[in-house]
Amino acid sequence: MLVVVCPGQGAQSPGMLAPWLELPSVAESIARASRTTGLDLVAHGTTSDADTIRDTAVAQPLLVASALASLRAVLDLGPDDALDIAAQRVVGATAGHSVGELAAAAIAGVLTDDEALRLVAVRGAAMARAAATTPTGMCAVLGGDPDEVLAALAEHGLVPANVNGGGQVVAAGTLDALAAFAAAPPARARVVALQVAGAFHTEHMAPAVAELRAAAEDVTPGEPMVPLLTNSDGTVTASGARALELIVAQVANPVRWDLCQSTLQALGVTGMLEVAPGGVLTGLARRTLPGVETVAVKTPADLDAARDLVRRHTGAPESHQEKSS
Repeated sequence: MLVVVCPGQGAQSPGMLAPWLELPSVAESIARASRTTGLDLVAHGTTSDADTIRDTAVAQPLLVASALASLRAVLDLGPDDALDIAAQRVVGATAGHSVGELAAAAIAGVLTDDEALRLVAVRGAAMARAAATTPTGMCAVLGGDPDEVLAALAEHGLVPANVNGGGQVVAAGTLDALAAFAAAPPARARVVALQVAGAFHTEHMAPAVAELRAAAEDVTPGEPMVPLLTNSDGTVTASGARALELIVAQVANPVRWDLCQSTLQALGVTGMLEVAPGGVLTGLARRTLPGVETVAVKTPADLDAARDLVRRHTGAPESHQEKSS
């Protein structure tokens, strides 16, 4: 059983789309995503520097566009081919971390590619505006006793915004509170500041929830064609309407990736494909999902390994490109 997972903010890096744009189908997908979002994603994925693509309003559309375009490349699809129908044949489940949930919703058929891209443009811009009102941020807490870590966060007025499993929690709150926490971390815990613009998945993002909800009212979600996990509690969402509701609410609520991984284990997943820019979620899986084979798609050089993983974990036929090579 294959799960396709989509990374969240922080996975982007300067120049990450440069090798992908050498593939005509990917170049066309990114150009279309640029028109849909109103952002020059070609430039942001090739020449923009780290500070530019750290901007929430840029990073989030760039990540969703990259995820969808790279999966289309793995499945040998054109920009106008139905991604959800192709995914239904090979994908046993899908999930996304934070903003990656919008890409996962498109893979499952809850949203079209264009709907996911329009919503992520609203989400990114709204979260950037919300973050600008108060100096806030996030840090990763690695190791330590879980109960002691959570108690220390509460003591400093911080929120466990991402509970990722494998001994990793991402804390969020005001910059002063984060600094005080980092100065006196829990025993055996390491604190790493994250280069993000604000305290995502906390009450500081409430204004962004309202903006995204208003935009989502114009969308009629489809029913999931493959099981779609929610960051809310890791369960499989019951309907497209519920999935969209949870994606909106997630902006100001914690991401429980640890629970998503527990559900994947219970479902019997044997292979995990992380779409571009892959690496973070497969890294977590290697620590928390023993025995699950993983492939992270970072560049087109990873396509052969990705297609092999798909073939072996779903029995999918070879693509036309593979047959002719």
